[in-house]
Amino acid sequence: MDPLSILLDGARAKGAFVLRTIQNSPWSVQVRDRAPLSVVAILRGMPWVVPSAGDAVRLDAGDIAMMRGPDAFTFADDPRTPIQVVVQPGPRRTTPAGAEPPEVADTGVRTWANGVRTCDDGADGSSVLLIGKYRRPGEIATRLLSALPPLLVIPRAAHGESALVSLLAGETVRNEPGQDLVLERLLDLLLVAILRAWFIRPDADASPWYRANGDPVVGPVLRLIHGHQDHPWTVTSLAGRTGVSRATLARRFTDLVGMPPMAYLTAWRIDLAADLLKESDATIDSIARQVGYGSAFAFSAAFKRARGISPQRHRNRT
Repeated sequence: MDPLSILLDGARAKGAFVLRTIQNSPWSVQVRDRAPLSVVAILRGMPWVVPSAGDAVRLDAGDIAMMRGPDAFTFADDPRTPIQVVVQPGPRRTTPAGAEPPEVADTGVRTWANGVRTCDDGADGSSVLLIGKYRRPGEIATRLLSALPPLLVIPRAAHGESALVSLLAGETVRNEPGQDLVLERLLDLLLVAILRAWFIRPDADASPWYRANGDPVVGPVLRLIHGHQDHPWTVTSLAGRTGVSRATLARRFTDLVGMPPMAYLTAWRIDLAADLLKESDATIDSIARQVGYGSAFAFSAAFKRARGISPQRHRNRT
């Protein structure tokens, strides 16, 4: 499996939220729904996205923004526009004071508009946004979320996925049999496409392990760890498989990845286990063995050291 496939493996929309919104100036919507990942394609207009930390970014039609939760973010016609609507978990829309906001009648299937009903072409100055949300942590692999910045913007010229965005936009406002499944699969495809566009950019701030996959020594070791996490690896056995000394591997791996091989292996196993606990009904003992631990006790101790809670408590958390 190539590095991007490893990152995206397990990213599956299940009950994802997809919506088209038409916003008329002045407008400002703050999102506090704590979704693990949000994807917003700009269909019309030039809105701003304001992360919880960092500078506001001006977007243009065709751009795609991706926000990693659970931090809040704001979309607005201008960063100075006061917040008018807050998107809460659920999702549920309120005013900043917590009251129900006024709704616009007849906005269409999976469509929300503010103010007066407008045309969709944006000729009146409105912004049209297509929003897709992965709402449950199990839908997005832990390793993918940890590799992403809080805000990622892909300009239209960099992703070339206008046809896929148009298809998702068209399906969003349809109400046919199997529509939810169609939307989920299209959202998955869009996620893969935009992340591929980002990771191949020379200025992408990708995780060190992702970049290290091209190294002739560390790359094969990472592939062994990723492909056989249940094997009882040691630094000696990994070094033997790559034809270098134990000291050479430890030094080179730490320099490129930022941590020793065994620390990386443990973190990888815990990330995989965290996803399995959310995604499957397998017993803790079974998951322990899948990720390379000889017993549920050893696994539980390692998991609690890494995450601060037991595997069972992690599984029970929503």
